[in-house]
Amino acid sequence: MGRMSGASARDAAATAEDVQAALGELASPERAAGSARFFKTGPGEYGEGDVFIGVTVPATRTVVARFADLPQPEVERLLASGVHEHRLAGLLIMVRRFQVAGRARTRDDAVRHDLHVAYLDAVRSGHVDNWDLVDCSAEWLVGEVLVDAGRGDDPLLDRLAASASLWERRVAVLATFAFIKAGDAAPTLRLAARLLDDREDLMHKAVGWMLREVGKRVGRAELIAFLDEYAPRMPRTMLSYATEHLSPEERLAYRAMRRVR
Repeated sequence: MGRMSGASARDAAATAEDVQAALGELASPERAAGSARFFKTGPGEYGEGDVFIGVTVPATRTVVARFADLPQPEVERLLASGVHEHRLAGLLIMVRRFQVAGRARTRDDAVRHDLHVAYLDAVRSGHVDNWDLVDCSAEWLVGEVLVDAGRGDDPLLDRLAASASLWERRVAVLATFAFIKAGDAAPTLRLAARLLDDREDLMHKAVGWMLREVGKRVGRAELIAFLDEYAPRMPRTMLSYATEHLSPEERLAYRAMRRVR
């Protein structure tokens, strides 16, 4: 077996504590306070109890690049941390590894499958528990796996969409972004119809966002057909996001359909 490069050897010997220390060097109490407010960590809010140390996403990505080969057990220790930026770093390492394993010359479907399974375990364990954590990971670690397998109707998406967990439902919806980018609107439209009565504003935003992307990336006709059928039932925020790129006259017409209901 050939010798590992110096960088790879250092990464392979690294620990979760090394990543945490690197993030700690970039922390800011002022940013931490602002992030805590932005991500709604107060009592009764969706991010209740989450802890921030105040590291920006670009800075976190810089740290992730240094620890790209962190062993998976150490990544899972990051995911189990009570600190938001630690969990974000763990997820970004997994996504980066997943994307590298998908390159044509070095494709490794076993690695991608293992990351997919580890990610689902993290989601079900409650470690992927805020919208930014979902949004930076679900498209790849769930969506691309299903796209590659041609499984747009996979019951996994429906099980996640039916979960009592807000974050599992958001994972289901954001995973369909991979299908949208592949030109397939069906999984998004199926879940959107199912989630019309969801009570969480974060879900209204996620579904509306994916519907908007259907109109932009797959076809305007698919979006219009969905709106013609479901606009009267769509929550206000969902409808607003979905119609963002339509003309002012069209947006008014769909809002009027909702009012008539």
